[in-house]
Amino acid sequence: MAELSPLRRRMIEDMTIRNLSPATQRSYVHAVAKFSRYFDRSPDRLGLEDVRAFQVHLVSAGVSWPALNQTVCALRFFYGVTLGHAEIPERIVYARSPRTLPVVLSADEVVRFLEAVPSLKTRTALTTAYAAGLRASETVGLKVGDIDSERGVILVHHGKGGKDRTVMLSAQLVRILRVYWRLAKPQGWLFPGRGVDRPIDVQVLYSACRSARAAAGIDKRVTVHTLRHSFATHLLENGTDIRIIQVLLGHNNLSSTARHTKVSNGLIRRTESPLDRLTIEVVPPG
Repeated sequence: MAELSPLRRRMIEDMTIRNLSPATQRSYVHAVAKFSRYFDRSPDRLGLEDVRAFQVHLVSAGVSWPALNQTVCALRFFYGVTLGHAEIPERIVYARSPRTLPVVLSADEVVRFLEAVPSLKTRTALTTAYAAGLRASETVGLKVGDIDSERGVILVHHGKGGKDRTVMLSAQLVRILRVYWRLAKPQGWLFPGRGVDRPIDVQVLYSACRSARAAAGIDKRVTVHTLRHSFATHLLENGTDIRIIQVLLGHNNLSSTARHTKVSNGLIRRTESPLDRLTIEVVPPG
């Protein structure tokens, strides 16, 4: 294994001290390394004009705006924290996000999509993602003990930004999970990977989404995040207060609103998941 350069090691230490997630750390290191390779020079020898030229290169290469802004975040951190140039980060501009509406499935499409997933474990995982509005990483990170059927909630640990939260446990999801548990017998991880000591890989969920979308004949791009958008939209359409939805989704940029709402666990438990309005088969035919 190649030895880390002092500069890279320092950046990783800076990110670790600030409790950035492992995924964010990998993304930042990758972005700075790509920046360095483009100019074939150590990044501490590159300046603002180089950053600007690199951004122009990324835009001309058709890089998506989330990827562009991830690179901006990485470079702002590198210059501002690791190199200690406090005046530079604010001069590295973000890309303006396009005002596009999220893809949302209808209730019928959700049923068709989930029933097109042939694997019991993957179908149950994606059903859980929809039922509770979870991100892909939050879904695969669930453990058996996070399902609190007595209190009627799911405990989500280390969501985006490292925050924990509580979401409602759908009555129908309880039934589905009990069937799944009886057949699959998960022990630690709710959705284990090939080895029981690791959870299922998120790429498995992504691949399942692509296959199920095609099998269900849905002419929309469907990802785990599409299920999350659909969860929120269906709750809103069913009359759920927008402030409760904000808390359930655990949006970082709405955290101040969530704090003011003071939504209790009791109110969260009484919120009906949109899954409870659907009729869906638990076990794939086989």
